Amino acid sequence: MLRSLLIPLSWIYRMITSVRNFLYNNNLLRSHEFDVPVISVGNITVGGTGKTPHTEYIVNVLKDKYSVTVLSRGYKRKTKGFVAATEHSTVAEIGDEPKQMLRKFNGEANVCVCESRVDGIEKIVATNRSDNQVVVLDDAYQHRSVNPLVNILLIDYNRPIFSDSILPYGRLRESAHNSNRANIILVTKCPEDLKPIDRNVFAKNVNKLPFQSIYFTNFKYKKLTPVFREGMSNVLADGQTEVLIITGIANPDTLLEHVRENISEKITHLQFPDHHNFSKKDIKKIIATFMSLGEKKIIITTEKDSVRLIEIDWNDDIKASMYFLPIEVNFIYEDSQEFNNQILKYVAEDRTNYRLHTTVRQF
Repeated sequence: MLRSLLIPLSWIYRMITSVRNFLYNNNLLRSHEFDVPVISVGNITVGGTGKTPHTEYIVNVLKDKYSVTVLSRGYKRKTKGFVAATEHSTVAEIGDEPKQMLRKFNGEANVCVCESRVDGIEKIVATNRSDNQVVVLDDAYQHRSVNPLVNILLIDYNRPIFSDSILPYGRLRESAHNSNRANIILVTKCPEDLKPIDRNVFAKNVNKLPFQSIYFTNFKYKKLTPVFREGMSNVLADGQTEVLIITGIANPDTLLEHVRENISEKITHLQFPDHHNFSKKDIKKIIATFMSLGEKKIIITTEKDSVRLIEIDWNDDIKASMYFLPIEVNFIYEDSQEFNNQILKYVAEDRTNYRLHTTVRQF
């Protein structure tokens, strides 16, 4: 009954987002286009659909052929304006997800943050004179001020947009029918045994249009990786090891399930809000909880949380026992190559069209 009181607020929110989209759809508000290919990755649902891992996947598809820059808002960073990340950038300066990508690509791709995607792209183009650029926008589906070359929409299979409601009653940032702006739909966190009939039903329910491509993915966990390179513990999980799991993500259920099934059932979970900045009180709680466990114990966290935890001055025992679980995107129907080729084709054709247009203008 209390939640039903949010329905009028959802109507107001729907009206605001509908008016905004109407203004953009009818060119009453300007969407900027750029001379470099821009790929937008985002969602309609609030919460974790896997934007960062899929953004990283797309960067990996492109980085061997193009000069790729990831542009993010840098959620919860303490800086303002445009920041080009360097190896010395902290989470406070650029945010946790940009920091994660910065560490992962290690110079093979650039990472920048800016509240305004338009200003950010303009500065990237101005400072990077390469004629082989591609900009990938992380979490930008609602940023209508940019008209991207490719709009990629992520939908959580377990929280489909067609059975959800507008904020604050539900989790949708805008109406589900706005999935029609996407060129590609990625349905994430799918079950491993997803049947073709379930795939077809989902595509029908999401109202996939003829011009849209749809792919189904899930995540594969890779090997435990030490957060700190020095003093790695010899105590690895063998089913008898007690595991302290530390998460500051929107939905840790998949991680917990993986640890229980593949590492140990002896789990203690400390759950913090998404993008959480660990306070001194949090650190004391983590240390006390870890020390209360048995002799054979490790800490497991997510890759995103690890970039925050690595900046904390832990004692040697904690450092030697702290690991994260990297994840990689897996295409359910082994159509990753089809997706890769589609992205590469979009970018190649856009660059060809731009060169032809530039040549015509010169004459």
